[in-house]
Amino acid sequence: MARLNPWRWAVLGLAALYFLVPLGASVVFSVDVGDRVTFDAYSRILGTDGFGDSLLLALELAAATIALVLLVMVPASVALRLGAPRLRPVVEIVCSLPLVVPPIAFVAGISTVLKWGPEHLARTPFFRTMVAIQNPDFPVVLVLAYAVMALPFVHQALDAGLRAVDVPTLVEAARSCGANRTQALLRAVLPNLRGALLNASFLTLALVLGEYTVAHLLGFRPFAVWIVDISGAQAQMSVAVSVLSLLVTWVMLLALAAAGGRTRTTSRG
Repeated sequence: MARLNPWRWAVLGLAALYFLVPLGASVVFSVDVGDRVTFDAYSRILGTDGFGDSLLLALELAAATIALVLLVMVPASVALRLGAPRLRPVVEIVCSLPLVVPPIAFVAGISTVLKWGPEHLARTPFFRTMVAIQNPDFPVVLVLAYAVMALPFVHQALDAGLRAVDVPTLVEAARSCGANRTQALLRAVLPNLRGALLNASFLTLALVLGEYTVAHLLGFRPFAVWIVDISGAQAQMSVAVSVLSLLVTWVMLLALAAAGGRTRTTSRG
C-alpha cells in the first residue's frame, strides 16, 4: 500500500476549509433567527416574485449559449485539427481574448453598438433585428455576449478532447466506409468527444448562471441579477438561494464526473 503524504493531506485540508467555512457560515446565517433555527428562508424561495421567471430565463440563455458556442467551435476545432494545425496558436490567442478584456469594457462596447444601431439603422431592415435581440423576454444579445465570454473555456475543453483522439484516422476510416465529411463528424468524431462536450457545456452553464455584470449593465434580469436585487430587502433568502445554487452546481459537477467515468469505462471495454 502506498504511503500517504502528510503534506498532500494538509493541502487538501486547507482547501476544504477555504471552501467549506464560508459555505457553512452562509448556511448558519440563512437558518439562524435569534435563538432558534428556521428554514423559512428556503421555504419562501419558490413563492418569491421573480424567482421562477429569472431562473427560467437563465436556463434558456444557458441552453442557447451552449448550442451556439458548440455549433461554432466544434466544426472549427475539428477543421483546425485536420486542415490547419499550424494556426492553432493563433486561434488559441483569439479565443483567449475574452479573458483579457474586462467585463466592464466589454459591456461598454456592447452598449455603444446597441445605442448606435437604432439611430443609424432606422430606415433599414436591420432596425427590427436590433430591437428583437434586446427583447427582455429572451435577450439574444446576452446569448451572443455569453458565447464570446465562454470561448476560452470551450476552446480549452475541446482542444484537450481532440488531443486525446486521432481525428485524422477516424475521419479517414469513416470516409473509406462511404461517409461524407458531415457524417464522419457526427458518427465518428463526436462520440469520441463526449467528455469534452460535457466539460464545455458544464463550464458554459456555470458561467451563464453566475454572470452578473453584463446582464445588469444591459438592463436584463436573469437569475444572478435577481439574487442581487433581493439581497437588500431579503438578505437571508438571497443567501439561501446562493447556497442552493452552489449545491446544485456541485451536484451537476458530480454527475458530469460520473458520466465521464462511465464513458471512459465503456470505451475501454
